[in-house]
Amino acid sequence: MKATKLVLTLVFVSTIILTTGCTDWQKKYNNCNAELENLQALLDRTSQALSDCEDSSAELSRQLSAVNQPAKPEAKSELETMGTYDSAKGTITVTLESNVLFNSGRVDLRSEAKSRLQRIASIINRDYPGKEVWVIGHTDTDPIKKSKWQDNWELSAERALSVTRHLVSSGVSARNLVAAGRGEFHPAGSKADSRRVEIVVYTR
Repeated sequence: MKATKLVLTLVFVSTIILTTGCTDWQKKYNNCNAELENLQALLDRTSQALSDCEDSSAELSRQLSAVNQPAKPEAKSELETMGTYDSAKGTITVTLESNVLFNSGRVDLRSEAKSRLQRIASIINRDYPGKEVWVIGHTDTDPIKKSKWQDNWELSAERALSVTRHLVSSGVSARNLVAAGRGEFHPAGSKADSRRVEIVVYTR
């Protein structure tokens, strides 16, 4: 009888120990599993953050590369290729030699000059409609002797008017045009260079 009681006691104690041990193991398993899930989530977030950082770094590198690259010059307009652009004044000046436009001492345009002026007029109408255009005549310093003009000032003004009138006949608005003569007072290098007509387009 005593032996039976002892055996039953041992079985009861063993059952309690085994049951308690299983419960502790289950808790530990659940805890470990939860911790694994937490670590996996942390790993996923870290991987995403790393990916975002790499994308940001690549974009920053592209931006820095663009900043460090020399700026590409803007393409010249067709009128600029014919003359010179003054960025401070916002003007394009096309210089036409007098010997191309006129015979000596004359103010009527030569036939070959008219087609050139028509081309300039078409560019002005297309690219700079409504912009102010000055036509300025110049001469050399030689005094007027044989022609009917009173002086170089008058000759330069009449030549500017001839060019201006042809621009008007080619479609440039007379409201936007100014004709002026500057005589011999603004030479440009040699005497041949000084005899000229300038078409100045105000692009702003």
